[in-house]
Amino acid sequence: MKISLVTKLIISFFGVVTLTGLVATIVGLRLIGDRVIQQAQNKVRLDLYTAHEVYYEHLRKIETILQFTVVRNRLQKALEQEDKRELNEILIEVKKKGELDILTILDRDLQVVYRANNTSAFGDSLAHDSLIQWVYGNKKVGSSTEIVTHEELLKDGGDLAERATIEILPTPKAKPSSKAIETSGMMLKAAAPIFDQSGELMGILYGGDLINRNYAIVDKIKDIVYHGEKYHNKDIGTATIFQGDLRISTNVKTSSGERATGTRVSSEVYDQVLIKGKWWIDRAFVANDWYITAYEPIININGEIIGILYVGMLEDKFVDLKNRTLLIFLGITLLGVTAATVVSYLLATGIVKPIRRLVHGSKQLAKGDLAYRVRVKSKDEIGELGETFNYMASSLKERDDQLKQFAQREIMKSQRLASLGQLAAGVAHELNNPLGAIMIYSNLLLEDIDKKSPIRHNLEKIVHETSRCTEIVKGLLQFARKTEPRMEPSHVNELLNEVFSVVEKQALFQNITIDKHLSSGLPTIMVDKGQIRQVFMNIILNAAEAINGKGDIIVATRLASSDHFIEIEFTDNGPGVPPEDLDRVFEPFFTTKEKGTGLGLSISYGIIERHNGNIMVRSKVGEGTTFVIRLPAKGEETEE
Repeated sequence: MKISLVTKLIISFFGVVTLTGLVATIVGLRLIGDRVIQQAQNKVRLDLYTAHEVYYEHLRKIETILQFTVVRNRLQKALEQEDKRELNEILIEVKKKGELDILTILDRDLQVVYRANNTSAFGDSLAHDSLIQWVYGNKKVGSSTEIVTHEELLKDGGDLAERATIEILPTPKAKPSSKAIETSGMMLKAAAPIFDQSGELMGILYGGDLINRNYAIVDKIKDIVYHGEKYHNKDIGTATIFQGDLRISTNVKTSSGERATGTRVSSEVYDQVLIKGKWWIDRAFVANDWYITAYEPIININGEIIGILYVGMLEDKFVDLKNRTLLIFLGITLLGVTAATVVSYLLATGIVKPIRRLVHGSKQLAKGDLAYRVRVKSKDEIGELGETFNYMASSLKERDDQLKQFAQREIMKSQRLASLGQLAAGVAHELNNPLGAIMIYSNLLLEDIDKKSPIRHNLEKIVHETSRCTEIVKGLLQFARKTEPRMEPSHVNELLNEVFSVVEKQALFQNITIDKHLSSGLPTIMVDKGQIRQVFMNIILNAAEAINGKGDIIVATRLASSDHFIEIEFTDNGPGVPPEDLDRVFEPFFTTKEKGTGLGLSISYGIIERHNGNIMVRSKVGEGTTFVIRLPAKGEETEE
């Protein structure tokens, strides 16, 4: 039986296009699926950085509370006089304000002098406690996560022991275990040495929070990272703290909608995190569903792994995305096959020479020469097919260029997200401790200084500005998320004067003259005062550093004549910015200073942009630099 050329062409072309479409679909799905999973894993890795900071920020809070308490003369005096009534008042006050579960004082022999939870239990020794041993040996404050036995919890009252007692529930994919109930608890603990006036150790203040069935930390992590987002009526993101492999604080839900407290981690995560002490960044079975997860070990003061910190995102969302992509690819393939049948019929009605030219063109495209085009001589169906071929080649080249641009944007986006997560964790770790120390000792000085003292105002300003710095550091932890400013009516001149009152007393400004040209009668502006002060402070400090602490800085405010904007202009007579660097001054991490981070102007640019304003810079080498900030005015209300 003879088969016509038309049939051969249709069958052949149909087969080639179908096979190519299926291969492209399979390969495309594989690549997209891998890309989706990789993006999800990168996301949970960054989420775990945030969860880590939230968890250890809570531990540092307990440490700071105890550190602040032990330096109070009132506590030292009460301990020396063994005044239990006074100790009771102090401990109850600190425990309530600090929202602590336990608070205990030990004497120099590490025996309990007083328990805030159970005043009748005292005299026992805590010399066996690893954290107490570390603080006693190093003579400084310390903190860690520790396992507390049922017997120790009973000494602080039955409520804590009851809260720590958790029935172990059967969990799919968990390691086999015969243990039916957990009675010990996991606690965030801190201890601080108490010294007398001669510097001798006279005791230790010891306190902590029991994590078991305390959902404040995991719910805070969930709110910060996932904002309560849901998918098919399920929470898309969850967080958990494990004691060993047991969930003791979690917002993972069981099939009945209850918190999955008492369930256990899967065996593969158990081996990776609890046995090997490594992170787990992969899919894992969580209670009753699959999640894209991130786990890290929690260690005690002795470096032993005692638990796990977890965050995860529901895998269903990413599976559905892959399935939708599959349907799209199959639809495109089906359309391609249908079009191929029609085109093959047109090819069969032509002549061999144009077909050979098309074959040659196809080979050139297959080799990667997307710029190749066939010559179209006729106006019939063959000519139309040649034009179709050229159009296809153009489309392929356009899509190839788009794919390259898309891949480049995705790589840059991933790098930026990673940098932001590392930046937030690093800044919080490096700055929170010194800022806490400044706050502690400033408050101590305030307690000892008379209210009428002329330097009290300066100390109060130190406390205020330190608190503002702390808020800025906290804001960096959420730098990857866009935080909306808290708007309120403000006067731009008042904000500038507040900044001037701070910087003019600094040593850097002793030989600097700030020439102020502040227009009166300016309308109010709707701004976040703290953020705008931060911008003004950053630009003035940059100007002072540019002129090496000697010269003039001119600050002027005015109402723009062209539209309803207030302009704030900062000018210095420094060396200026080279033309090649002028377009990069607002880029993150770009700096010409040896010790600068390159973030100040970038953050300032983002703040002004979120206030619907703009910031501009102009400079000439050898003549100085001018920054102009434009903020929209509110209305008719004016400042004096």
